[in-house]
Amino acid sequence: MNISYIVNELAEDRENYYNAVAPPIMQSSNFAFANCEEMRSALADEYSTFLYSRGLNPTVDILRKKLAALDHAEDCLVFNSGVAAIFVAILANIKSGDHIISVSKPYTWAEKLFNVILPRFGVTTSFIDGCDIANFKRAILPSTTIIYLESPNSWDFALQDLKAVAELAKLNGILTIIDNSYCTSIYQKPIDLGIDIVLQSGTKYIGGHSDTLAGVLSGKRVMIERIFASEYNNIGSGISPFNAWLLIRGLRTLPMRIERITKSTFQILEYLKSHEKVERVIFPFDESFPQYALAKQQMKGACGLLTFIVKATKREQIENFCNRLQHILLAVSWGGYESLIVAKCVCMATADFDATNPAHRMIRMYVGLEEPAYLIEDLELGFSGI
Repeated sequence: MNISYIVNELAEDRENYYNAVAPPIMQSSNFAFANCEEMRSALADEYSTFLYSRGLNPTVDILRKKLAALDHAEDCLVFNSGVAAIFVAILANIKSGDHIISVSKPYTWAEKLFNVILPRFGVTTSFIDGCDIANFKRAILPSTTIIYLESPNSWDFALQDLKAVAELAKLNGILTIIDNSYCTSIYQKPIDLGIDIVLQSGTKYIGGHSDTLAGVLSGKRVMIERIFASEYNNIGSGISPFNAWLLIRGLRTLPMRIERITKSTFQILEYLKSHEKVERVIFPFDESFPQYALAKQQMKGACGLLTFIVKATKREQIENFCNRLQHILLAVSWGGYESLIVAKCVCMATADFDATNPAHRMIRMYVGLEEPAYLIEDLELGFSGI
């Protein structure tokens, strides 16, 4: 299915809303029925009609169809945040006594789910280096039900061989789930590689304007419908019609924004690689990246997010770099129009900082839609503080 058709036309039955070019926001919590039989049918199968916007809503439905098509999935659900999508995907597929294999250092709130919340209910998690398929094989237990992936992750961009992991999981009857927020469905399609459930933060590239939160969960229709009928509705974590409309708007320009950001990222990459105060740059599509061949094999592209390690002997030097920036914002997340930076040392206690540890000198940058020369000028200002 053509991407231009998906983002501009799919699921938009304009004749149903006065031929408006932009779909309306169906800001209704409730839907009425012509007779009792219609209502009875809706109550019996809420997944097939509009009953109550906690579940399905016409505006959200347009978005769901577009996102599923982009993921090459049969169906999808949209949540009010990315972490809600993670929570529901895991919760829907575990029971007391189960075991989960997760890649090491996943997204903070996924890690908290595995380490703090799930153990209360007798669910254990093993964290492994996912770069080697042998580590997955060794970690499998008779009680393993889920393999949780994040490829690439959002700091050192470690990858997993998705096709190999999917094949291993299927041989052992294990469900695979991946956080695909770095690549989005534009640059990586895990379902095509055999992964069962694909998650991503719609807050980032899909929204694109840093003005809404969202999470996406895609997969086979039978799985999505089962999750909808239980955890999705019980937790009440669905997205609002207005925020769904914002994401539809964001999808219109997603391919163009991704293309622009990719081009700018490579220019910033080359600048950082040649800078005397940079020890190393980490980016999946740079030839120096340890898993470069795998990245090229399973990813169509990489954009926006890169990490560089500065040459510094004190935490204050790194913070001086960040504090001197005038245009690149100090903030978490990525995927919006604005360029962002976050230093690893800000994420740790001052006493724990160790300048001899390269990971402590990491700075993660998201390249937005600004002109590269404008960003480089700002980075130069920052480097003058080291």
